[in-house]
Amino acid sequence: MPVTGIGGLFFRARDPEALRQWYCDQLGVGCGAYGMWEQQAGTTVFSPFPADTDYFPAERQMMLNLRVDGLDDLIAKLRAAGVEILTKAEWDDPSTGRFARIHDPEGNPIELWEPPAG
Repeated sequence: MPVTGIGGLFFRARDPEALRQWYCDQLGVGCGAYGMWEQQAGTTVFSPFPADTDYFPAERQMMLNLRVDGLDDLIAKLRAAGVEILTKAEWDDPSTGRFARIHDPEGNPIELWEPPAG
C-alpha cells in the first residue's frame, strides 16, 4: 500500500497564528517549525460519516480526533485554561476507550480519544 499515514491536516482559520498557538499551548500539537509535530505510532481512524450525522455539529464538515495518553490530566489542564469540555458515560467503552469533546477558539470540534490500555 503506497499510503503510509496522514501527512498533515490543513484547514482555514480567521486568525491562523492565534489558532496555531492555541493548539500548541493547550494540546501540544503543531509546536514545531511550520506546525510540524512528531506523533507516536498508533491507530488512526479514517471514516467518512453520513451527511446527516449528529456525531459532530451539522455546520461543520469535519471533526478532528486526537489520540491522547492521560485523558483525565488533559481534561484538568484544559478546564483550568477555561476550555469547555463535554464527556458522556455512554461514550466510554472498554473495547474502544474513553472520549471527551472540546472546541477550539474558532469553533472547530475536537474529540479527545484515549484508546484502551494494552
